[in-house]
Amino acid sequence: AGPGKRPYTRDEIQDLFDCADDRVMRIRRAGAKGWVAAFRIATIMKTAYAWGLRRNEVRQLDLVDLAANPRARHFGDAGILYVRYGKAMRGSPPKRRTVLTLPEFDWIVECLREWREQVRPLVAPPKSTALWPSERSGMLAADSLSRAFNEVKREAGLDDDLDFHSLRRSYVTHLVEDGYDAFFIQQQVGHEHASTTSIYTGLSPDYRARVVDDAIARMAAQAITKEH
Repeated sequence: AGPGKRPYTRDEIQDLFDCADDRVMRIRRAGAKGWVAAFRIATIMKTAYAWGLRRNEVRQLDLVDLAANPRARHFGDAGILYVRYGKAMRGSPPKRRTVLTLPEFDWIVECLREWREQVRPLVAPPKSTALWPSERSGMLAADSLSRAFNEVKREAGLDDDLDFHSLRRSYVTHLVEDGYDAFFIQQQVGHEHASTTSIYTGLSPDYRARVVDDAIARMAAQAITKEH
């Protein structure tokens, strides 16, 4: 991929989500109906980042794809996310995987609760099971999702090369920076090969500086131990 296809920095992620939330408030204060659609795209973006999902993986989620994790009951019914439409090998059915909710992303639990209980019922057709129902059909179309995302990104003033998939790149990078095991990250995002996961990683200068500082500190401590 091109060099612009990189993760968002943590500040850029915050700017993106703040812009999405501000749009919801602005549209709602104006009395326009579009605030529901704005709320939906804001929550979809946060969900994609919080579980490291591809565009089509998050788009095709159903209500039943969220479940409780017996080992992390404080996440309620959003402790586990079941991905049923993962990227498939050519000629193969979609790959399924189970993604665990992590403490660093506990904020997504409340975001989804608000969406499911307060906002989704305003737009969901009768008997719809889609997590992100559209006004006209049972599932939000891929093109509609991309257009809505790009509107938010442009309004936030972020680089054109930063796309929806960069949310997934950010998830991988930030888990590495937070100290998660590489194989665990690979399983979370559903990569068959570790080399694919490594391509996604774009560590920040601050993180790399901390790694060097820690290495220097360890060497200094070892030198002092040898002297004694």
